[in-house]
Order: sequence, then structure tokens, then C-alpha cells
Amino acid sequence: MNRLQTPDYAVFLIYFLIVALYGWWVYQRKKTAIASSKDYFLAEGSLTWWAIGSSLIASNISAEQFIGMSGSGFQMGLAISSYEFMAALTLVIVAVFFIPVYLKNKIFTMPQFLHQRYNGTVAMIMAIFWLLLYIVVNLMSILYLGALAISGISGFSVVLCIILLAIFSIIIALGGMKVIGYTDVIQVFFLILGGLVASYIALNLVSEKSGTTGVFNGLKLLAANADDHFHMIFHKDNKNYMDLPGLSVLIGGLWITNLNYWGCNQYITQRALGADLKTARGGLLFAAFLKILMPVIVVIPGIAAYVLYQKGMFHTEMLTSTGATDVNKAYPAILNLLPVGMKGVAFAALTAAIVASLAGKVNSIATIFTLDIYKKVIKPDASETNLVNLGKIAVV
Repeated sequence: MNRLQTPDYAVFLIYFLIVALYGWWVYQRKKTAIASSKDYFLAEGSLTWWAIGSSLIASNISAEQFIGMSGSGFQMGLAISSYEFMAALTLVIVAVFFIPVYLKNKIFTMPQFLHQRYNGTVAMIMAIFWLLLYIVVNLMSILYLGALAISGISGFSVVLCIILLAIFSIIIALGGMKVIGYTDVIQVFFLILGGLVASYIALNLVSEKSGTTGVFNGLKLLAANADDHFHMIFHKDNKNYMDLPGLSVLIGGLWITNLNYWGCNQYITQRALGADLKTARGGLLFAAFLKILMPVIVVIPGIAAYVLYQKGMFHTEMLTSTGATDVNKAYPAILNLLPVGMKGVAFAALTAAIVASLAGKVNSIATIFTLDIYKKVIKPDASETNLVNLGKIAVV
């Protein structure tokens, strides 16, 4: 992607200031209320349904999903959206069946639920397992891959991007779940705005390449020029069948992974555990709606890049050092088409996705360590103030 120019950095600076100042305002407004671990880690009763829903999506989407899913759209088409549509259905199931059980048992963490259901040994094993998974796999991959994406756009070194992303995320996470939840609303706004702008530019360019204009004409041209990219279920003779094996993946393994991720994942369920049932369900259903929107802002640009590639564009931008076509460069190639200023919006959208995921993950790590390990094993008589302070230390 071409380097950002001064107006792009100005747009990004505005995004940074909005998030930072709003987060500080939320923190100061709720500062006197942060006196308990439940309030700090779960934002007890403070998050609205739209904040919960936005936070769920902000925590779920990161830079690698923008780039990777758009690349899958380039390669296999709309079928990759089955992950998003299935996630939306799963969120409805979690809202109806899972969340009432969690709220009835008044749990803070998923290991705590396992302790009530089984015993302390099972809970401790899972607490340690989730900590290792979150720190070694999730946190590191989000930070490194996100830094790679930001480095490619901004021109900054990967190490500097890692440091800046980490600092930005820690600042937000230190404010507790209230600050994370409400700043995630802004993150999702920039995420969706940047995605919609990229989709608009891509579809309009498809139209222009065929002598017309307009987004709807672009969609018609996508269907006409890439009809094989609009199959939701692959047959066995499809070259992408092994990646998404037809109905078997929809009625089989995909349900298991989705129920585990959306219904049993501390990183996700934590957003709803501090709310009442009506608010929590509203947040989950709002997240389901936003999930349905994701293919429009992520997959469609990938399909548009495929059509434009067939018309002779992006052949240089998507080449690897070996001369092969890298489908994961489809989204950056689309972003390269954005006018000055709009690239700053797209840059802010990618950064928002990364920072929201990092801040949420860090908060979940601190929650599990503080409540499931420190309070249970190291200092069972720890005061609420001590738990909150330790949670902040764990964030850093």
C-alpha cells in the first residue's frame, strides 16, 4: 500500500484523540464507582446493550480477519461468509440458553462456572490452560500480525508498531471493562466506516471498468463476472471443497467451534456477565446483527478484487517474491485505491480492530489470573481493593 500522507495521519490522530479522551471521560465519570472487582472486571450494570454488542464485535474482529477473510473472498468467494452467518446464529443460541445460566450462577469467569459444575481442580486446569492460550497464542498473534499490517500501511518498523499498539491497548485496558466497553463503540464505528468506504470504492471501480457507475451496478457485475464466487455451499468437485467441505462443515464442526468461542470463551462472555439478562441478551443480539454485516465490509472487497484482478489490475501488488499471487494482499490492494484522507479512515479502522482485540484479551487475562488463581490459591482473603490493584498490575 502507498504510504500515508499528512491528511491521512491527521484523520488517524483525530481517531486516537477521540478514543483516548472518551476513554478518559468514561474513567473519570465512573471512577468513584470502581471499588469492587466485579465492577472493574465486568463493569457491573454499566454497559448498555449497544455497548456490549459493539464490544463483542470489536473483540472478535482484528486486522488478520480483515486481511485473511478478504483474501478468502478473493479465492473462494461468499462461502467464507458462512463463518459470519453461523456466528450470528450461535450468538442467538448463547443469548437464549447460555447467558441465563451464567447470570443465574453469578459467575465472573468461565473457570468459576466449571468450579461450580465440577470441582476446583478442573477449574484450575482450565484457568491455567486459558491463560497460556490467551498469552502465548492469541495475544502474541494479534499483536504481531496487527503490527505487520500497520507497518505495511504506515511505513513504521514492526517493532515500533508492536510497542505503540501495546501501549495504546494497555492505556484502555487499565480503565477496566467500562472503558473497554464504551471505547469499543468508537472502535466499531471506525471499523465499519472504513470497511464500508473500502467496499464502496471497490464496487464503484468494478462499475467504472465496465463503463458504468454505482455500487448496485458493481454488485450486478460481480455476480455476472464471478458467479462461481457466490456459492454458499461447495460441491465435492469444487477446488475449494477441502477448505469448506459443503454441508458437513455447517452442520458439523463449525457449530462446535462457534459454541465454544461465543458461549464458553472468557474473552467473549465477560462482556455480558456484568449486565442483567435483558441487557445481556440485547447486546448479544446486536452483535449477531453486526456479524451479518461483516461480509459486506470484508468479503465483498475481496470478491471485487478478484474481478478487478481478472481485468488486469493488482497483478503487481499481489505478487510474492516467488512470483505467485498472494490472496492476502487483496484487501491492502483495495485500500491502496482510497483517496487521501480516506486511507486515514481505513488505517484507523485496522488499528481500531487490533487495539480493541488486544485490550479485551488483556482484560480477560487479568480477570482469570486475579480471580481464579490469585484469589483462589495465593491470597484467598484478598480485599476488593487489592484485587482491583492486582488486576491493573496484571494488565501491564
